[in-house]
Amino acid sequence: MPETEPMDKAKLESLNIINALRRGTVPAGGLERIAVGLEVEEGVIAKQLDYVAQGGGDIKFIRGDYGSGKTFLVARALEIARQKGFVTTHVVISSQTPLYKLRAIYQQVCAGLRMQEEERALKTLIDNWLFAIEERIVAVSSPAPDEAALEGATEKEIETALAGISEMNTALAAALRTYYRANNAGDFQLAQAALGWIAGEPNIGRDFKAKASIKGDIDDSVALPFLRGLVTIMQGAGYKGLAIAIDEMETTQSLPKNQREKGYHTLVQLIDALDSGGMPRCFLLFTGTPALFDGSRGIRSVPPLYDRISIVQTDSFKNPRQPQIVLSRFDTRKLEQVALRVVDIYAQAYREVDRERISHRFIRAMIKKITTRFGGRVDVIPRIFLKEFVDVLDKCELYDTYNPWDAYEFDATHLQGELRKEEEAVMVVEF
Repeated sequence: MPETEPMDKAKLESLNIINALRRGTVPAGGLERIAVGLEVEEGVIAKQLDYVAQGGGDIKFIRGDYGSGKTFLVARALEIARQKGFVTTHVVISSQTPLYKLRAIYQQVCAGLRMQEEERALKTLIDNWLFAIEERIVAVSSPAPDEAALEGATEKEIETALAGISEMNTALAAALRTYYRANNAGDFQLAQAALGWIAGEPNIGRDFKAKASIKGDIDDSVALPFLRGLVTIMQGAGYKGLAIAIDEMETTQSLPKNQREKGYHTLVQLIDALDSGGMPRCFLLFTGTPALFDGSRGIRSVPPLYDRISIVQTDSFKNPRQPQIVLSRFDTRKLEQVALRVVDIYAQAYREVDRERISHRFIRAMIKKITTRFGGRVDVIPRIFLKEFVDVLDKCELYDTYNPWDAYEFDATHLQGELRKEEEAVMVVEF
């Protein structure tokens, strides 16, 4: 059986982008190739990441309605962070992961850790860190230490590396030490239990805690010190730091007052820790709708928080260096630009696109057809349009006789069950 021809990196990335657009999702990589109108915002975030890479800590809030591109900008910011040598993670605030439960957020941070080429990366990060410690010990030892001496020296180094963070981290050091010993002894079940406990997973058995001499689990009171411990491990493994996106913050508004305010005070705690140098090499990115920032159940209801992140906005010249990046709704011009970029990406993934059949004029006509069914709201259709547009590109590539001018009509019946509530709310029903 003949071997499959290996693809070059650019073609593989192009295929990944087109495949994601077919599914109506944000591509995992190559986002700079379809990003439009975000150059200033991306530049500001990139500068913040450069500062954090030097040992600082920083924060940014992204504010916008549905259709303004919050999800895309978050994905792009995390992509920039990975390109700069950061580990990234993406947390979605929900009833299972509310803002006031730091332990739940910590658990999601650990579950979503991602490096440039790898997802669910906690184990790899810890392994790389321990390997770097061993290499450093061997490099400065003469003669080279035997296995027992190397293990003992590495365990001391684990303690030393985490000593400066908090006395609470004695438990983290103990768990890491247990993980290291279990790996060396080939006890992979114990090693896996250690990883689970470090990641904040519930229901880790008493057997592990007894062997590690640990009592209890990670709770809200120690989640931040443990997070600082993880960032120390990342730095020791050769990474610049950790970039965390915390999405859909607006869900906090639906909580009872005590839980809601506790969540907002958690934000105050995080901002103050970053500003005081207590969370070095951490970049936090939050998203929310305008109601989150200005509504009666939003951030404005907690003056100490509102004071820290409110912005000066007196004219049309937006300043994304302020605590909030304010996004405008997507418009026709931006969607046309994205479509033209998708044509170029498609050409690299498959073959050159017939620019007579897929002309700029056809793209405008297609946008108008879809927008008409959604109350003229261009800002709610990008996902739907791009999914439809890739289908048209596929048909042009597969069939020389396919003419989109004659054949394409927007039929919304196939969207039943997959429309998001914001899309459904403005859709014009045909009788």
